[in-house]
Amino acid sequence: MSTIVAPSLLAADFLHLKRDIEMLNKSEAEWIHLDIMDGLFVPNISFGFPVINQLKEVTDKILDVHLMIVSPEKFTDEIAAAGATYMNVHYEACPHLHRVVQEIRKKGMKPAVTLNPHTPISLLEEILPELEMVLLMSVNPGFGGQQFIEATVRKVAQLREMITRRNSHALIQVDGGVNLETGRRLVDAGADVLVAGSFVFSSENPEETIRQLRAL
Repeated sequence: MSTIVAPSLLAADFLHLKRDIEMLNKSEAEWIHLDIMDGLFVPNISFGFPVINQLKEVTDKILDVHLMIVSPEKFTDEIAAAGATYMNVHYEACPHLHRVVQEIRKKGMKPAVTLNPHTPISLLEEILPELEMVLLMSVNPGFGGQQFIEATVRKVAQLREMITRRNSHALIQVDGGVNLETGRRLVDAGADVLVAGSFVFSSENPEETIRQLRAL
């Protein structure tokens, strides 16, 4: 089974966004990863609904929306209307996580939960059977181009063991510092989906870079 590659649109050239979307459409990437930031939960602001609402008109790729915001449950209707397949919320931002997960599924999307680097996977033990995916941050969220946090590889292996033990079908996604070297180790540890931003969009041949990641 090929690794799922989800290029992060945050690293695209927003002066030439149409060109970069067309490149992704031609590439072997199956998903597009969309990082929504509010400047509160993370120290940065990214794009919002005016951008993602237009994507469903120009791509058939799976839209994987990662909400790095406070109170993400307020936006389930908007995310669903934008055509998202996955709505991904942070464990740290949701004091009533089970309710949020239920609401995401009710809106016809697949619920996913993200853990920051310092958050142990043991906190997902009870909610795991309700999830379609877990995203492990391998950098501190908020900015692209950061150095990969090595402990993530061990964390992926631990999560894979928990998924197997709980008879879960949840995918394991990793975001941050992903390249061919770290990607290989993450896949070997049990990762299913690799989010890659600057590594893809800054490469001389992004389509070939995506192909190489998919082959890991």
